[in-house]
Amino acid sequence: MTTLATLSDQASMIDPFGRHVTYLRVSVTDRCDFRCVYCMSEHMTFLPKKDLLTLEELDRTCSAFVRKGVRKLRITGGEPLVRKNVMWLFKALGRHLEEGTLDELTLTTNGSLLHRMSGDLYAFGVRRINVSLDTLSPTKFKEITRWGDLENVLNGITAAERAGLKIKINAVALKGVNDQEIDELIRFAHGRGADLTLIETMPMGDIEGDRTDQYLPLSQVRADLMERWTLKDIPYNSGGPARYYEISETGGRLGFITPLTHNFCESCNRVRLTCTGTLYMCLGQDDAADLRSALRASDDDRALNSAIDEAIGRKPKGHDFVIDRRSQAPAVSRHMSVTGG
Repeated sequence: MTTLATLSDQASMIDPFGRHVTYLRVSVTDRCDFRCVYCMSEHMTFLPKKDLLTLEELDRTCSAFVRKGVRKLRITGGEPLVRKNVMWLFKALGRHLEEGTLDELTLTTNGSLLHRMSGDLYAFGVRRINVSLDTLSPTKFKEITRWGDLENVLNGITAAERAGLKIKINAVALKGVNDQEIDELIRFAHGRGADLTLIETMPMGDIEGDRTDQYLPLSQVRADLMERWTLKDIPYNSGGPARYYEISETGGRLGFITPLTHNFCESCNRVRLTCTGTLYMCLGQDDAADLRSALRASDDDRALNSAIDEAIGRKPKGHDFVIDRRSQAPAVSRHMSVTGG
């Protein structure tokens, strides 16, 4: 017999603006082994471990979203690979790939632990990952990440490629920091068959600095690149917010994520789950839903499914990101590491 619970379970998620939600980004930890200057303070206070969802609860929640029509799961953080026993979660979620109910299980990482974990990631069904890499200068890398080691990350990328993982490089464009290195990053990524995506810095959380000093409009970057490269607009879509071009000289793809100069809200198919079970329907809005209480209310998923349905019904049309010297406060107070990168 079909019950109300299973009907809710199987209902596809369509927001008030007719957008199908098929992509869930899941932060498994707010902790990170780097302290990137555009992401967090050097002296961060992290969440108590008791506030985090267990790995079993993360699996249960992700599985509820898969039953509701999510076809892509991205594991994020903080740095997701620092979460203890996180490979158990990848293995558990991999069953949805085997069953055909999930198209892709992937992650975004700073690359610091890839040299140890790439083989297991591939074994559990991961085929494509994003690696954050803002510079190829060891000195600048240390300045940006505060605690990171470039050689370790580059070795991790090599290990991931050897394991069979397809790499996409993500670089945050930072004025006066790496704006003169974009050409080098293009050659590095495309030379090894990887895509490169450039990202505008986002006004999230207190970082002990002025983001207007970091902000580099990607419209300006693109215009500058077009003086040296031939950028062809292509219909490629990775399932995320990036708009892609093909560079004729390399044959590789270059993506732009532009939440400030040209937002991507009209086609947004994503929601974000934090490591504490809070669901954010929009990266740039504070409205959220508490899934942890629903998750722990009972052993079945009726309350969880209802909470998800109610939350999707409140997904806003777009975000309110802005970077302005007149307002020193971030657009949203939470750090990117809490929401999930």
